[in-house]
Amino acid sequence: MDYAKSLSLRLAAPILPSLPRCASMTQQLLASPAPRPRPYRVCNRDRSLRKGVMARSLAELLRQAQSVLLAPGPVQLVLDEDGTVVETEAFFRTLEEGTVLMALSKGQSWVASKTPGYQLSLSHKPPRKIDVACVTFDLYKTNPRDLGCLNVKATLYGTYTMSYDLHCYGAKRLVK
Repeated sequence: MDYAKSLSLRLAAPILPSLPRCASMTQQLLASPAPRPRPYRVCNRDRSLRKGVMARSLAELLRQAQSVLLAPGPVQLVLDEDGTVVETEAFFRTLEEGTVLMALSKGQSWVASKTPGYQLSLSHKPPRKIDVACVTFDLYKTNPRDLGCLNVKATLYGTYTMSYDLHCYGAKRLVK
């Protein structure tokens, strides 16, 4: 029994001094979690190209903006709405998700948008027209002796769909 105690003390001795270091290191790692990536929109100076990117930090966003917009050199980010320069990490953290930023190369400056307000569509496609209601009628026969079938289909606001099938069989089949 004494031998087992002495053996356990000898084996535990080298491990014990490292335990407080492991605990403090684990505590440091768990205390400050890495920030999750947030979505941003980046456009070029003339606003002809807009891309969505995800970034955790300002440095990462600068790298991604440069690569996505194929900028030849380093870029500077400004807010698209008013031209405020985003230079510090603290200011970057205050930006909301989905903020539109403009990437400017050396020698370029921010210019206000020609159209007032923010352009919601990212492409130059015309907005899709949504009708209030669309009703279609289909007449068809499944058997030459039948009177016919009618299918009525209604679509409301491009989302909700209702349909009804009316089968009109021959007189002999109705009697049976």
